[in-house]
Amino acid sequence: MESILSTLVSTSTSTITTTEALFYGMGAAVLGFIISLTYIKTGTASKNFARTLIILPFLVCMVMLAVNGNFGTSLAVVGAFSLVRFRSLQGNSRDIGFIFFAMTIGIICAVGQMSLALIVTAIICVIHFVLNWVGYGDKEAGEKDLRVTIPENLDYSDIFDDLFEKFTLFHKQIAVKTTNMGSMYEIDYRIKLVDGDIEKEFLDEIRMRNGNLTVVCGRCDMSEAEEL
Repeated sequence: MESILSTLVSTSTSTITTTEALFYGMGAAVLGFIISLTYIKTGTASKNFARTLIILPFLVCMVMLAVNGNFGTSLAVVGAFSLVRFRSLQGNSRDIGFIFFAMTIGIICAVGQMSLALIVTAIICVIHFVLNWVGYGDKEAGEKDLRVTIPENLDYSDIFDDLFEKFTLFHKQIAVKTTNMGSMYEIDYRIKLVDGDIEKEFLDEIRMRNGNLTVVCGRCDMSEAEEL
């Protein structure tokens, strides 16, 4: 560990010309483009975030080179800049992972290890593509979101338990919130029906139970907090 740190410090304190700095920065940007493509191809993508992943390694590399008199100081500056992301609305674990991925590549490029940066980028990108291809961690097929509105005088904790036992293989309560000035509850469930053909019968039973108020059943897209 001491030899690795001493190598990094000696690299960071060495004199780097503008041409070399631009070479390292452009290399980081190219690898950032590869990272951005991987982000787009392996899951739901945000346009602005995909573009940011191209720029981030270049910026991290430039900051590291600009404060090349002290390796520890440059790392502290990069770390401080990274906090800007977490001052806004928290992203999911995938986005945060790609942020650290891009920052790592920028740091490796800044110390002049371009071949290592290329190898690390290739390995991580291949891992993402393989996990996406095999569907690792995907939600089980057939799961749906169910949103039911009930009057405030009904107990939402077990009102539909018998229906879930009859019509579903799996059910989970996701969230509960009040609506219509607090006179109603809106309950979100994650369910998997025993058979897709019984969906109408299932919804009719719920409508009879909740006084024919709003019932929504569809694909899984409700916001469920991720555990990091």
